[in-house]
Amino acid sequence: MKKLLKAPAVQWNSKFEQLSERAKDDRLKAFYAAGLPSPETPLNEVPFVALDFETTGLNPEKDGILSIGLVPFTLSRVKLRQAAHWTVRPKAKLEEESVVIHGITHNDLIDAPTLNEILADVLNALAGKIIVVHYRPIERGFLNCALKKMLGEGIEFPVVDTMQVESDYQEKLTAGIVNKLKGKRADSVRLGQTRRRYGLPDYPPHHALMDAVATAELLQAQMAYQDNETKVLGDYWL
Repeated sequence: MKKLLKAPAVQWNSKFEQLSERAKDDRLKAFYAAGLPSPETPLNEVPFVALDFETTGLNPEKDGILSIGLVPFTLSRVKLRQAAHWTVRPKAKLEEESVVIHGITHNDLIDAPTLNEILADVLNALAGKIIVVHYRPIERGFLNCALKKMLGEGIEFPVVDTMQVESDYQEKLTAGIVNKLKGKRADSVRLGQTRRRYGLPDYPPHHALMDAVATAELLQAQMAYQDNETKVLGDYWL
């Protein structure tokens, strides 16, 4: 995976107000109208929701969403009873290579709903919360492209990216001339390897709901271990 670069800070609260006025689809209007916590909100007071997609490939322009998993949480609690998982019938072709990775077959998709049919439920579950992902180009890129094709308008939202959190932390741990002379290198920031460093258990990979739970637990561990729980939302959202 390419190293992610941080974009200039976005004033997300005012942006959501503008997007709510511009959106044509009622489901998007409602999503934006729910607003966001203030950037000054302490992290331990932020309502988060971890989000993960399984897709037919890695290119959001030509590939599609196969499954969506999400789970609301705070830094002290993962709300498993409110977790949700959908298998989605994509327009993109299901390739054999991707089936090997995520295990979703053509039979699983025969009676699956389209994204349009579940969009209201998905956006309602995300509305008013801060979305947490591991490697933000997937969830932001795929949902934006899918909605552009389906509705003629995309979607924008802030995220806390646990991969970015870990990249920044690893960069701090390996900074300085002494570390360079010692040949110290940053550790992997992939989800599974990162979780192991924090003593978190291995979960079966490439299942949208399990990966969402894994991401929620990882952010909790990162904030506790790095002693960042007292920081505010604006320090982390992108």
